[in-house]
Amino acid sequence: MQPAKAAAAAPGSPAPLLEVRDLRKHYPVRGGFFGRARRRVHAVDGVSFALGRSETLGIVGESGCGKSTAAKTVMRLIEPTGGQVLFDGVDITTMSKAAFRPYRKQIQIVFQDPYASLDPRMRAGAIVGEPLLNYGVPHAEREVRVRELFERVGLHREAMHKFPHEFSGGQRQRLGIARALALNPRLIVCDEPVSALDVSIQAQVINLLIDLQKELGISYLFVAHDLAVVQHISDRVAVMYLGRLVEIGDTGQLFSNPRHPYTRALLSAVPRPQPGAGKGRIVLKGDVPSPLSPPAGCHFHTRCPYASPRCGTEAPRLRDLGNGQQVACHFDFD
Repeated sequence: MQPAKAAAAAPGSPAPLLEVRDLRKHYPVRGGFFGRARRRVHAVDGVSFALGRSETLGIVGESGCGKSTAAKTVMRLIEPTGGQVLFDGVDITTMSKAAFRPYRKQIQIVFQDPYASLDPRMRAGAIVGEPLLNYGVPHAEREVRVRELFERVGLHREAMHKFPHEFSGGQRQRLGIARALALNPRLIVCDEPVSALDVSIQAQVINLLIDLQKELGISYLFVAHDLAVVQHISDRVAVMYLGRLVEIGDTGQLFSNPRHPYTRALLSAVPRPQPGAGKGRIVLKGDVPSPLSPPAGCHFHTRCPYASPRCGTEAPRLRDLGNGQQVACHFDFD
């Protein structure tokens, strides 16, 4: 499969903040007497996309499709097997830890589980201020910044002295957001940041992220399995299946006119408030293949109702449809 190029900026428009080119992450599975790598898990298998400044790109797909791995590999919490990640035009993929340290300030993350991502032995103020301490910000300046961050995410200053167990789930996630904001990042990876929260609290956290983006101009790489949440916050959406992107496009266009059979199946499963609106649901046959032995050709062909012999031998590349959408399919579905 030839690597698909990340979407290029239109003439006269600003260059993207983030460009991902043919990103791959393969995990060796070792066995035998000498512990040699016998097979590999293809968690991320040739992913390319671009993220603009002050833009939110949602990444969706079934559990195990590689969306969280891709996001964490972009920010080098997981080291890539291959490909390039360009941040503001600079390739950060192979930088040494020392060279990457200034970029670490600009790329932060909000984790999925607000219960597990905070140190239970630290007070809330120390948790939020820890990134500032790591980068040598003086104590007095650090205290002022932490108070400012608490107010910005909707927490009272008095809460700085509490421990994580004294907060609700939504408040803990606000702490995680405050910590991610501490170093004034330009990109925040949101790894399913509301999946562990009640629906009403989800809306509050999503609206907070939207307000912060408007105020600070942050870009978000937003990983989620809840399509309603992704539709609400994202400017564009990328759909992943078994380590590969199958479709990417503007949110409104993709939700109203999905062009890949897998995207259509995902969207057909979204609950609709209108009576009878769910009658058109597309039920996929079979299970998702193992990333240890992904199918040849198009990874989706074993479950696709439109698959042809070509799909089993030739992997489709992402192609531009001319309307802001890109799709990796041999066929055209209007």
